Amino acid sequence: MKHRYDILGMSCNGCRNHVEKALNEVEGVVKASVDLEKAEALIEMKSHIALETFQKALAASGGNYEISMPGSKKEHAQKNMPSEKQKPKGNGTGVFYCPMHCEGDKTYDKPGDCPVCGMDLVEEVSLTRSTTQYTCPMHPEVVRDESGSCPICGMDLVPLKADVSAEENKYRQLSRKFWIAVAFTLPIFLIAMSEMIPNNPLYQLLELKYWNWIQFGLSIPVVFYATWMFFERAYRSIKTWNLNMFTLIGIGAGIAWLFSVVGMLFPDFFPDQFKTHGGTVHVYFEAATVILTLVLLGQLLEARAHSKTNSAVKELLKLAPNEAIRIVDGKEEKITIDKIQIGDLLRVKPGDKIPVDGVITEGQSTIDESMISGEPIPVSKKEGDTIRSGTINGKQSFVVKAEKVGSDTLLSQIIEMVNKASRSQAPIQKLADKISGYFVPIVVIISLITFVVWAIFGPEPAYVFALVNAIAVLIIACPCALGLATPMSVMVGVGKGAQSGVLIKNAEALEKMNTIDTLIIDKTGTITEGKPSVESVGSVSDFSEKEVLSYIASVNELSEHPLAEATLRYAKEQEVEVKKASNFNSVTGKGVTAIVDGKKVAVGNEKLMQEVKAEISEKIRNTVEAEQRKAKTVPFVSVDGKVIGYVVIADKIKETSKKAISALQEMGINVIMLTGDNHDTAKAVAAQLHMKQFKAEMLPQDKLAEVEKLQNEGHKVAVAGDGINDAPALAKSDVGIAMGTGTDVAIESAAITLLKGDLQGIVKARNLSKKVMRNIKQNLFFALVYNTLGIPVAAGLLFPFFGILLSPMIAALAMSFSSVSVIFNALRLRSASID
Repeated sequence: MKHRYDILGMSCNGCRNHVEKALNEVEGVVKASVDLEKAEALIEMKSHIALETFQKALAASGGNYEISMPGSKKEHAQKNMPSEKQKPKGNGTGVFYCPMHCEGDKTYDKPGDCPVCGMDLVEEVSLTRSTTQYTCPMHPEVVRDESGSCPICGMDLVPLKADVSAEENKYRQLSRKFWIAVAFTLPIFLIAMSEMIPNNPLYQLLELKYWNWIQFGLSIPVVFYATWMFFERAYRSIKTWNLNMFTLIGIGAGIAWLFSVVGMLFPDFFPDQFKTHGGTVHVYFEAATVILTLVLLGQLLEARAHSKTNSAVKELLKLAPNEAIRIVDGKEEKITIDKIQIGDLLRVKPGDKIPVDGVITEGQSTIDESMISGEPIPVSKKEGDTIRSGTINGKQSFVVKAEKVGSDTLLSQIIEMVNKASRSQAPIQKLADKISGYFVPIVVIISLITFVVWAIFGPEPAYVFALVNAIAVLIIACPCALGLATPMSVMVGVGKGAQSGVLIKNAEALEKMNTIDTLIIDKTGTITEGKPSVESVGSVSDFSEKEVLSYIASVNELSEHPLAEATLRYAKEQEVEVKKASNFNSVTGKGVTAIVDGKKVAVGNEKLMQEVKAEISEKIRNTVEAEQRKAKTVPFVSVDGKVIGYVVIADKIKETSKKAISALQEMGINVIMLTGDNHDTAKAVAAQLHMKQFKAEMLPQDKLAEVEKLQNEGHKVAVAGDGINDAPALAKSDVGIAMGTGTDVAIESAAITLLKGDLQGIVKARNLSKKVMRNIKQNLFFALVYNTLGIPVAAGLLFPFFGILLSPMIAALAMSFSSVSVIFNALRLRSASID
């Protein structure tokens, strides 16, 4: 019989293999096959097996996987979300992930080790900042959000002790274990090295066998406390067959320590080659403990370096203030930021950080938006303008109405996006993962071959040389640097982009951006400012300009298009009556229609006029074309099938557009403008920007077809648009780039979002991609060359020619610092220029 089950918790082929193996080992299972994409398992069994049996098998195999009856996959997201009960204490999020991204973007709800590679899980930076609270030293039940005096005894309130993040906790724990390991390892090392001193004074105090017992006693705290986690990870890796760096460390250091213990207890069991002149067996307590201590040092340095890789998110987090001033019934009160609700009126004083996304209702000021947009020049804001959380007020006070608070603000969305992108895998990482999958078994085989070759052909004592060199091979070959090469660069690069106003949705987009050879851009809001204004209204003799404007405004009142907003604004300025419209219809890429005063009114381009069968007189056509040749947008207006006028709308070209397009062309990128505007307007804009390729009167489906055509020709295509009208083309492109406001829709629809909303951001994105990919390749090259050269040296290849052997302790030191060097190379991206 066959049954199908849902499998929860899988995110990569390693997970799939792990689950499949565990299910096949259940007694009574004929065959179990697991589908990663469908998250399902098809199990063939001799007779019915209870679900609980499979659940116990998966639990016993290690990993965070669950098996359930079909239909439970929808609950998976909720199961993986950290609950208040599960969330560890501290200022963090309670969201943890593997720094090597072994299981993609999978997260865990508590600290621990990655079930695949054994690395310490890293805590994601929290979206919310903890606020300082104050308490009375005499009356701890008194807790306030601000300093002051105790209402009971009058004593000054003191700050509560701040919680420590899981990241800091882990660092402190590793630091404590490291110094304990050093305290016990150093005397072991000194005892062992004293053999090099002529007439060793230690041997005059005690015989060598007693010093061996002292080394054994000193090694116990190192092995069984300070570094025991390495052996636990090694055991788990072998049990689940997720072989990793800790497999090699555990085998290498474990063999050295166990050999020493057995040799000390049963010296007669070993041949003379393993013994000293005094008849005791050579012990390697110093090698085992020094190796483990150095690996622990590497872990400690990595833990500290990891905190720097997400420093960009932490800096963004600092932009959000802890407190705000709320206005209630005309009175001001200071509140914590988590108490702000939508609709609250907040006072923002000079120099204050803006706490929420909202609209200015009173006053005006200049706002420093450089922390979000990357642009250093302050922006003037007045009543009705939108402001963003995390930006800094200038020298004037104003009142803002809260529209988005907490996790809904743009700043919170940016932080969330950077967190997710930092956890995502770049396609190039698959190469490193594939290499690592074969690497550990190969290294173990090379280590065994090294032992056999030295035992047979090595000089006396051959077996001692064989053991030492085999251990050195295991230690130096740890693939940690290889696994860290890509994710560290991605994490730092994504953070660098966020600080410059370039939001990267995932690592794949960051990698693909480096391969783009064709860029398709929209006109309105991309090349132009996207803030159109009406210059004039034209009419035929039967209608006045105010009548034409009234029809235009009445129809456009129901539209959300930027051109419609411009005409409404102009109608209000001219004090023109806006009548009630019905049967409103927006015709994508053409215009809008509605019924006003019982008449069918259409406002749009020539295609819409043809659709409503409205003839355009030669006089109007000539006038409109003349305006279009000046890069103006000129919609027609028809009433009951007769064109009665037009409106001239200007949209200024951004100052940065020409410079950015020139820079992109110099990079070898073919820039093409596709616009829904008419040919004459498009031609005029293209001429001003020295663009050779453009297409006008393009509907959304036309843009999509153009993207597909270019891709079929072998081009790598990026599309830059507003994330809404250009959605089909954005989705189809190799890299979709949302321009403009950084709204929810833009952030969700594009792989890259440019908060400043101009083409210079694409230049930044391209430069960032290029530098990140170069950094990744440097890391991979360093890691691969290190292992390629290190393994034969550790195996003793240089000994026949130069008499050089690599001590396992030196191998451990080199292995630890290779990982740290990869991280610090990635950190160089923080200071890279991408302008």
